[in-house]
Amino acid sequence: MIVALITIAVILVLYGVVSKPLGARGITSAMVFTAAGLAAGTAALDLVNIHLESIAAQRFCELTLVFLLFSDATRIDLAGLRRHLGWPSRLLLIGLPLTILAGLGAGLLILPGITLAGAFVLATMVCPTDAALGQRVVTDEAVPSRVRQALDVESGLNDGLAVPFFLVAVDISLAQLSTGVTAAVVRTMAEQIGWGLAAGIASGTLTGLLFRAADRREWLGGQWRQILPMLAALLAYLTALQLDGSGFIAAFTAGMTFGYFSRRHDLTVTRLNEDVGGLLAGATWVGFGALAVGMLLPHVTWQIFLYAVLSLTLLRMIPVAIALLGTRTQLPTIAFIGWFGPRGLASIVFALIAVDEGIPNGQTLFTTVMLTILLSVFLHGLSSVPLVATYSRWYSQHTTKQPTASEAKPTTMSRLRHHPTPD
Repeated sequence: MIVALITIAVILVLYGVVSKPLGARGITSAMVFTAAGLAAGTAALDLVNIHLESIAAQRFCELTLVFLLFSDATRIDLAGLRRHLGWPSRLLLIGLPLTILAGLGAGLLILPGITLAGAFVLATMVCPTDAALGQRVVTDEAVPSRVRQALDVESGLNDGLAVPFFLVAVDISLAQLSTGVTAAVVRTMAEQIGWGLAAGIASGTLTGLLFRAADRREWLGGQWRQILPMLAALLAYLTALQLDGSGFIAAFTAGMTFGYFSRRHDLTVTRLNEDVGGLLAGATWVGFGALAVGMLLPHVTWQIFLYAVLSLTLLRMIPVAIALLGTRTQLPTIAFIGWFGPRGLASIVFALIAVDEGIPNGQTLFTTVMLTILLSVFLHGLSSVPLVATYSRWYSQHTTKQPTASEAKPTTMSRLRHHPTPD
């Protein structure tokens, strides 16, 4: 374990000293850390050895996502967001369920020997998106704010919304349901979303009001302006776990309510959450790369590869196109939003939970999820710079001819991350 931690620390240090020039060239931290993990995890080096069954690894990944979700949500202007929920709500309420259904059907058609329950589990594991893998897309002002906001809000909420479907799918695969599937989905969704929202709203409201009151009286010590929001994220997550709710929904909701009640959305409250989340994410991607060497590559088949490719393309793009029907959104915008649905930390967490539960077809499902994430890290990372430039040129030409285009609708965009270079 000590050797693994030393290795991860060295990798993080080496990336840190060259992060700016790499970021300027569109080489993301996830790409670098995953590649380093792939090298460190080879049989020749075996410097990073990750145990799948470790609950610590699962909680580590969850906390990484919690800190990032909270900091992202803190930057959102709730009053402005309420006026611009059209695209995000369509992507979440129409696109997400259709993506799960499409993934289920593709799994049954493509993967040999997989059961209906197994295909359902797989579809729920690969449906959440992770905007951090395509950070340039949601931070580059060359992309219209309405598109960036839709992708940002979608990625912040869809992992939490996917949790009830995932848990029900796992119970079905283990034949642990005592009621019908529909009743189980409704019950689990009510518990996960309801308690997640309750934990997030309570934690964010309490800490936000206390922060605002202390801030007005100048009672906050310098470091506590950063520490208090981080504790708010932890409080929301732990409370949701205690209530059997979604920690992801709790963290995102707490971030929004904290920002609303504290009236602070700037770096004085988000920097520590972002920095700690980014550091934990770096370690997670190194571990992911090391894990992929022994647990993924030996089991890849052409069927698994095909499913992973379809998951990143048609199985997301078609639901996105259906979700945006009737909005006068142009095909380039639909394709852009459809492509930039990278898979990341949430899918890793789901995969670790599924393995720990010992679900049937576990090796096939785990390999498929890990390959999907591995392809996403590099394909979405490498394509972000050229596709942003291409889309930006089209958008400029399109709005010159049609100033009232759907894509040009003024939209309140949350504050950008403070990273000096796109990541």
